[in-house]
Order: sequence, then C-alpha cells, then structure tokens
Amino acid sequence: MKFGLAIMNDFPPGMLNPSKLAELREQVGAARKSGFESVWVLQHYLGNMPTLQPIPLIASLAERADGMDVGTNMFILPLRHPVAVAEEFATIDHLSGGNVIAGFGMGYRDNEFESFGVPMDERVGRFEESVEIIRELWSGRTISYQGKHFQLDEQRISLEPVQPYGPKIWIGAGAHKTGARRAARLGDAWIIPPHVTPDRLDVVLGHYRAERDLLGKASDGELVVRRELVLDENPDRAREIGVRARGALTQKYSAFNAPDASGVYKHLDGANSAEEVADQSYLFTDPDTAVEKLKALEKQGITYVILRMQWYDLPQDRLLKTMELFHDRVLPEFASSPA
Repeated sequence: MKFGLAIMNDFPPGMLNPSKLAELREQVGAARKSGFESVWVLQHYLGNMPTLQPIPLIASLAERADGMDVGTNMFILPLRHPVAVAEEFATIDHLSGGNVIAGFGMGYRDNEFESFGVPMDERVGRFEESVEIIRELWSGRTISYQGKHFQLDEQRISLEPVQPYGPKIWIGAGAHKTGARRAARLGDAWIIPPHVTPDRLDVVLGHYRAERDLLGKASDGELVVRRELVLDENPDRAREIGVRARGALTQKYSAFNAPDASGVYKHLDGANSAEEVADQSYLFTDPDTAVEKLKALEKQGITYVILRMQWYDLPQDRLLKTMELFHDRVLPEFASSPA
C-alpha cells in the first residue's frame, strides 16, 4: 500500500500569511522524509476560504517534493479550456521531473460555474471531451478534434510532457455507479471520496472493476481512496481533535450547494453527522487502530490512500505529530511502503 499527503491549501479568513506558505513547504519536506509517495492540493474558486490555486502552488512545491509525485485533488476541469490545461500540466511535468499526476474533477458549486459562464448541465460533456483532447495532445501528435464544446484543427502541443503520453489522469467522481463507471472509462485511477464507508466501498469498487473489465482495461492500476487522519496515543483525544477541525471545514463548505444529487451535504445531514462519518470512515484514532483500518482497506483491494491531516485552524504542530506517529507506528506495518 502506498500513501499520499493532501496538504491544506484553503484557509480560514484572515489566516493565510507568509508563514503559512513556509509551513506548507515544511509539510512537503516532512512527508518526503516520512515515506509518503505523493502530495496533493485542491481547487476552488470564489469561495469563503482563501485558497492557493493548485498549478502555481505545485510549481512552488515541486523542488521540495524531490521525487515524490505532485497531484491535484481535484482540478475543476470543465471550467477551463483543455488546451490550456494540457499545456499547464505539461509544464508542471517538466518542473517536477516527470512526477505530476493530473487529478481531474467535474466540480459542483453553482457560483463557480455561473461566474465562468459555463452551464452546469454542460459539465459532463465538457469534462469528457477535455480528457480526450488532453490525452491526444500529450501524445505529441498533430491532432484534429470536432466535439460539441471544443474543436481543434491540425494542432500540436508546444511542450510535450516528460512522461511518455503524458501524466497519469486520476478521476475524482462521486461514490455511485455513474461516477465509478466514468472514472473507469476515462481515468488511470479513481480517487474515491473520504466519507465512503467500508461497506459502500465494496459496492462502488465492484462497479469500477466491472466497467474496467468490460472495457478490457489493464487491472494493474492503482485503487485509490482518500481518508482523513489524526493520530494520538489517546484515541478519544484524536477523535475530538479530528471531528472539531474537520467539522469546522465542512461548515464552511456547506455554504455552497451540496456535492451530490440528493441536495444533502452528507457531513451535515442528521443521519450522517460529522461524528458518524468520522467513526465509520475517518482515521481519528491511535496508531494501532489506524493500522487495523488501513489493513482492512488493503484487504478490500485498495492500493493507495491519500491522507489529509489538517483542516481549517488545526495547527502545524498537531499535523507534524500525526505524521511522526504515522511514520514510526503505522508505515512499518506496510512492507511495500518505504520506511
């Protein structure tokens, strides 16, 4: 099993200052020393939390990553033209020495789509066409493309990526049959959201595997899930810290429309409270219990876990403590991971 670190690049109002940028660099360096395979950053526009945009941030952090993969979780693809996205990620591929992963998602916030002038009902079509164009451009060939949303006539990317045929594309999609099938069809991997319970994980992985088998795709790709992590020798203290900090972030996110078709923001619904989601899916616990839960994910077939250890106003020393316990007490239990 491999592990990545999702760093916090959206902040409470008034908190973002130059010291926070130094802390992000410190986190990346600590992750590299602690045996993480990758670092990840998110994207939102026009939100209620100051957000460092992913492409320039990755460029800033690539040297500190020093051989780790750097990725977006997720880059909101329908809001951008695929030519620009292909060129920008090819540039990051060069800056990172061929170590970028393009994590693409469809987005869900109405205000972002309205402000970019992109109708929400076009996001699926724009997303799928964009992935196709980006892959074609990354091949280095001269291409033509005639789609509903984008057209290219005998064009070739100016800067070919370092990685042959371009960076891996990991798809962000909801934990349902449609999302699983879309990720299987378009991506090299699917980043499954962090709130998905182990029982639900079995179901959606079944949809994903079945679609890949139907398409004749290789079965050796990564199976990726996100998880939230706070470690402490006292599991009750870890749970309290994690629920408070992650819950504060969710409250800010809930100012926008919910990221699922039901219109319910899952982390705030009465049947899916922050505490219930934490107990079922997150890793707010002691190191030994974290090992057990990660081993259970491994048994389900998960090969890659992206861990986030910081939300909202959770301080840097708390994150570094979790990372230290992860390195010393959790990582050694996974023989395939570097120690």
